[in-house]
Amino acid sequence: LQISEPNEFDIMLVMPVARLQLDECDDTGAYYYLTFKRNPKEKYLLKFLDEDKKLSAFKMLQALREIIKREVKNIKNVEVSVKRKKAGSPAITLLIKNPPAEISVDIILTLEVQQSWPPSTQDGLKIEQWLGRKVRGEFRNKSLYLVAKQNKNEKVLKGNTWRLSFSHIEKAMMNNHGRSKTCCESDGPKCCRKSCLKLLKYLVEQLKMEYPKELEKFCSYHVKTAFFHSCVMWPNDTDWHVGDLDHCFQKYLGYFLHCLQKSQLPHFFIPKYNLLSLEDKASSDFLLRQINDELNNGFPIF
Repeated sequence: LQISEPNEFDIMLVMPVARLQLDECDDTGAYYYLTFKRNPKEKYLLKFLDEDKKLSAFKMLQALREIIKREVKNIKNVEVSVKRKKAGSPAITLLIKNPPAEISVDIILTLEVQQSWPPSTQDGLKIEQWLGRKVRGEFRNKSLYLVAKQNKNEKVLKGNTWRLSFSHIEKAMMNNHGRSKTCCESDGPKCCRKSCLKLLKYLVEQLKMEYPKELEKFCSYHVKTAFFHSCVMWPNDTDWHVGDLDHCFQKYLGYFLHCLQKSQLPHFFIPKYNLLSLEDKASSDFLLRQINDELNNGFPIF
């Protein structure tokens, strides 16, 4: 996940589940309550239903945490511990202490459902001009992923909400990011898309370390989302020529600053879901000021 000191890693623990009914639990289109359409083949899942017959993310995470804690005790050759539970986080974090560095690994409970994507995603993933209509169709035919993530706006906080996850598609777009199918392959033309992403990730990462309290609302996902929108706005490989890193980075950064200014960054797959809500306007403004400072002084942080 990190650029400068790669010591944080994410692992999705994927559980295939038969058909589920998804009910939106707010107006973001990202969070859902899950119920089984019929009695599941996976009978063991029935013990994780709450009193409303909804599949409880909280209960499943609790059970997984117990299994992991039990297993960690059996690891003898490395010092591994399970980090204390962080409220609202979908991850169970392992701390692995051993030279050359301490690393943390987030294990994220993920359900994989073979069914069509919900209506909130209909107008998202606008990659036709960039990666093509056919690729968009292939992506939308892939399974649906849901992670055990608590929705803070849930009326009664029971912790039984699930959030859509598209990290498998994001990874595929990263790996095949060119409009020409040979972009950045060994004998193909090189572009600077990934370098631009790394620069902005590093910039936000460093500012977060400097101002942890003011910028706690920001994470690398904001930077990544702005990156995908930029790839759509400038879809040609020539827009990201490897020799134009400076110019390309400024363009991408300009778009990100524009989003901060308006407090408006639509989720790449769920366009009605704004990742920069107006109640966080103060932290958007703070980040905007810090980045403009960097920009005007020739990026001393780099």
